[in-house]
Amino acid sequence: MNLTLFDLDNTLLAGDSDFQWGQFLIERGVLARDTYDAQNAAFFEQYKAGTLDIHEYLGFALRPLAAHSAAELARWHAEFMRSCILPMITPAARALVARHGDAGDLCAVVTATNSFVTAPIAHEFGVPHLLATEPESVAGRFTGRVAGTPCFREGKILRVEQWLAGLGHRLEAFGASRFYSDSHNDLPLLERVRQPVAVDPDPQLAAEAARRGWPVMSLR
Repeated sequence: MNLTLFDLDNTLLAGDSDFQWGQFLIERGVLARDTYDAQNAAFFEQYKAGTLDIHEYLGFALRPLAAHSAAELARWHAEFMRSCILPMITPAARALVARHGDAGDLCAVVTATNSFVTAPIAHEFGVPHLLATEPESVAGRFTGRVAGTPCFREGKILRVEQWLAGLGHRLEAFGASRFYSDSHNDLPLLERVRQPVAVDPDPQLAAEAARRGWPVMSLR
């Protein structure tokens, strides 16, 4: 059995679900544009530059989940899927996931974006396993805090190793292991798999892929 890992934002999706969730809430009047929009954009620029403080960002990004009921959030997310996410899923992305699934690979989405936003997206792709940043919840309501290790940079390695250990596997034991990603923030995990693949890469990852001879592909 082979191991195949997929980043989500700007890899399987032709866009960033975390950023777009904030924009969606602004458009629906749930969040105030003048206080949220600029900060959301600033964090996004820090992510692209590789300077993001993940804990500072999550304190900001998870706050809206804590302010609303599970029923409200579910209703908004269903609309978010229809209006924002489905248009970001290309036929090529669906075909890539299906190819690895049909081959019998052990597949997972590995994303820094929180599992509330991403679980329905992984389900839409038919990927059975999701490793995402977990928002803490108490008595069925989000607290605005993180549970466990954020699934970001080196945290992705830890989360993958913990997940595989729970299944009785080790990352190094797979004869073929792949990770598809667009971002230089994912270099730690890309360096750990046997077959890293740069997908519509950002400039920093494109340069690293060229230097190391990694394959580059597009899903757009």
